[in-house]
Amino acid sequence: MDKGSLIGSVIMFICVAVVFWMATHGNLAALFSEKGLIMVIGGTAAALFMSLPMERLVCVKGYMKRFLFNGGLKLIDTVQMMYQLGEKARRDGVLALEGDIQKITDPFLRTGLKMVVDGSDPDTIEATLRMEIMAMQDRHRSGKKFFDVIKTYGPGLGLVATLIGQVGMFSALGGSIEVMGHMLAVAVIATLYGTIMANCFAGPVGDKLALRSQEEILAREMMLQGILSIQAGDNPRVTLDKMAAFIPTVQRSKLKAA
Repeated sequence: MDKGSLIGSVIMFICVAVVFWMATHGNLAALFSEKGLIMVIGGTAAALFMSLPMERLVCVKGYMKRFLFNGGLKLIDTVQMMYQLGEKARRDGVLALEGDIQKITDPFLRTGLKMVVDGSDPDTIEATLRMEIMAMQDRHRSGKKFFDVIKTYGPGLGLVATLIGQVGMFSALGGSIEVMGHMLAVAVIATLYGTIMANCFAGPVGDKLALRSQEEILAREMMLQGILSIQAGDNPRVTLDKMAAFIPTVQRSKLKAA
């Protein structure tokens, strides 16, 4: 579980709930509008279907899992593991890594090391792994796009509902004050729904996924350099120096000490 995502989500929920309670003096039913929900929630769902292919929409569960959980190896842990593998390959030969490959959970790293053990040439290894990175970037863009669509169209559809509510309100001028008040409430609440959905949910989740993507690309590039270094038979210290370039300077001393 990613602590930052969990803490941020809980704080956001509490803030919204407390403000709702204080603003309505406990009458939360005043914030309910079926017309606003139909326009904002239903309209946003329609926008998602119109904007994204179906095979990307069915991955929503994976997008949320990626937001809440960070199952990837930390950069320092990855460097240490690659350093140990490099030492073993230099001492016993790359074929000695075959047993270690089965214990590696990261599919990208496992694929690269299998190619090294199988004797593939460096250009083939690099080309294959870079295609893996490109495919991963495309998948990550889909996750970011999903939440960008919500962030973009949610407030806009809330504004559409607001304008419709205002038309109804103006049409009721001179009539019952209750009808005018109801239509005004529809207008305001619909905008509220769209704004909350965009700023309290879709925006932060999309930004976290973008950051996760950058971190994973960095980790993949570091693994790629380590794999090529092992394949070339470099000294493990050289492998360590190559991968340490991807780690912030303040953490490199800790890495070398470890």
